[in-house]
Amino acid sequence: MRQSFGDLGLDDAPAAGYLVDLLVRFARTDALYAVDAPAPRRLEGVVDAWLEIQTAWDAGAPGFAPEREVRLRRHMGDYTLFMTGLFREHVERLAIAGYYEIEGRRAYRFVAETARARGEAEAGLFRRLADRFEHFAGALTYMRKVYLRVDGVPDDVAQAPLLRRLLQA
Repeated sequence: MRQSFGDLGLDDAPAAGYLVDLLVRFARTDALYAVDAPAPRRLEGVVDAWLEIQTAWDAGAPGFAPEREVRLRRHMGDYTLFMTGLFREHVERLAIAGYYEIEGRRAYRFVAETARARGEAEAGLFRRLADRFEHFAGALTYMRKVYLRVDGVPDDVAQAPLLRRLLQA
């Protein structure tokens, strides 16, 4: 990822580090869809995340926990950035690229503003993720096309479902 940032002239080491952590986290597909809901639950997309945020604010529901909104929105930003960057062609085929970019920006902006209000140091990082969402998604797309290739990848690794989709996209 850092090499991709260098190739593209993106000078933002904290953002590059965040994207590396994102890739490591989402290397396991269960983390891509996981959320810390009251009962184990998979979020299959942005709409599921919005529904979970609504549940977090439902005072009559067992999952009432408004503080979860920041984690849910961060997950939404991460998910949309990951999908828009690494699976760009798939997201475009579904005609949701623009929607994912809007929702990803919105999610990161919410996380940034919440972090700023709390005086947290990472507020600036999340603000940049919101403001430069397309640039960072583009860096992920570039990395996949230039640095992730099937050539030289051991068969047992290339057979992993997520990696196989990455390499074929």
